[in-house]
Amino acid sequence: MKNQMYLLVVMLFFKVFVFGQNHIEKLTKSIVEEGKMLYKSEMASWYGTDLFLENYTNKSNVGGYFSYGDGEITKCVFYSKEKTPKVIGTLSFDDSFSLQTATTNLEERNFSKSEQELYKIRSKALQIINSDTIFKFYKNTNYNIIPIISNNERKVYILTGPQNSGVMIFGNDYLLTFDKKNKLLNRKQLHKNIIVTPYGEKTEDGNAIVGGMHTHLPETGDFITATDICTLMLYEKIAGWESYAVVSEKYLSTWDCLKDELTVVPMKAVKKIIDSKEEE
Repeated sequence: MKNQMYLLVVMLFFKVFVFGQNHIEKLTKSIVEEGKMLYKSEMASWYGTDLFLENYTNKSNVGGYFSYGDGEITKCVFYSKEKTPKVIGTLSFDDSFSLQTATTNLEERNFSKSEQELYKIRSKALQIINSDTIFKFYKNTNYNIIPIISNNERKVYILTGPQNSGVMIFGNDYLLTFDKKNKLLNRKQLHKNIIVTPYGEKTEDGNAIVGGMHTHLPETGDFITATDICTLMLYEKIAGWESYAVVSEKYLSTWDCLKDELTVVPMKAVKKIIDSKEEE
């Protein structure tokens, strides 16, 4: 009878744990998807800028650029400085982001309907950045503006990128949301500070540092952010990292840099494990 009761308790605990994990996965699924979307956009912008500037000679005609997903392809488009701008360069990448498979098209054309909408919210975001005091500017950094129209939502993420090599930046990131008429609905500072994180460093005994962590205040949220995931995916291979942790009041989010997968565990469970280790 005791064994049956013990088995019943174990099975009940397992069901509760699985239910909890499934609930967490549902909450974090959209974060991971959006983080990977931001990553693809930024990768296209990184490599697209290099390819475009190598091949386009009239630099004074460049008004700006943005990137977006188009099925299995991610495109980076550059547009002119005209009052009614036109696309002056289209750089297309598959998921490998290999320069060997990328295509460069410098044929001038009008925006497509979807590109026009992305351009509009990007332009709105730039106006807000230049006029709203919520935005902070730091030396040796620049803003990366990422417009997204997906699932009937219009968003612009603003990430802070480093101008110096050997570091990645978490924080000083923002999210603007717009309605269908491109009117600003909400603006949010995702992290309240900036975390300049060096990579390629070693410990005192000469071992490579293969990960890191930062904490989230309650206003940032319970989980790792889409911008955190984007930053990690951009730099994890260069940095040689294996994992990265984000700690909030309620959860521990761990990003597997080798598999690009997220695991989230309640802090209550983490504390129980720590306490049991200390008792041994």
